Amino acid sequence: MKNKLLPRLAFVLLTAELLLLLVSWLLSAMPSLEVRSLLSGEGVRWLSGRLSDSLATPLLVWILLLGMGYGTLRRSGLLSSASNIRRNRIALWGVGVVLLVFVAVVILLTAVPHAIMLSVTGHLFPSPFSAALVPMLAFGLFLVSVVYGTLSGRFATLSDVYESLLTGLRSTAVFLLFYLLLAQLYFTARFAFTLYLPPL
Repeated sequence: MKNKLLPRLAFVLLTAELLLLLVSWLLSAMPSLEVRSLLSGEGVRWLSGRLSDSLATPLLVWILLLGMGYGTLRRSGLLSSASNIRRNRIALWGVGVVLLVFVAVVILLTAVPHAIMLSVTGHLFPSPFSAALVPMLAFGLFLVSVVYGTLSGRFATLSDVYESLLTGLRSTAVFLLFYLLLAQLYFTARFAFTLYLPPL
C-alpha cells in the first residue's frame, strides 16, 4: 500500500505545482487581485534563479542531520540492545557516561548566568540555543550511537561508522523528496500570492 501511495502523492504535488502555474497566469489578468504570474518574465526569472535559495531552509539541513543520526542509531544496535550480554552492558554504561557529559555541557552552555548560548536578553527561545537545538540533538544521537556501536563491537572500523551515516542519508530520501515538492509548491504560491500568504 505504501509503495503505491507515495508515488501517487508525489504526482498530486507535481500536478498541483503545474496547476498553480496556470492559475497564477489566469488570475494575473485581473488587476484587482494583485497576483503575479509564474509564467511572466518576472515569474520565470524567479523560478530559474531564486527558487533554489528559497528551498535551502534550515528544515532541509535538519532532515539530513537527523537522518544521519538515525542511521548511526539503527546500525549501532542500540535500539535492539540485549542487556544480558556483557559487552552490551558495558556499551550501555558508556552511553550513560557520554549522555551525562553531553547534558552537562548543554547545561553549562545554557543554564549558568551569562551563558553563551542564550539570547542577548537571557532567554532560551529565541536564542543561539534554539537555532542549534536540532543539530545538537542530531550530534548527540550520533555520539551516543557511535559510542555504543564501538563498545559493543558493531562498529569495528571507521568504515562501519561511515556506512551508518550513508544508511541514514538513504533513509531520508523519501522525506527529502516530499520536502522539496511541498517547499516548491509553498514558495511558488508565496511568489504568486504574496498579499494572501504570510511568510513562514
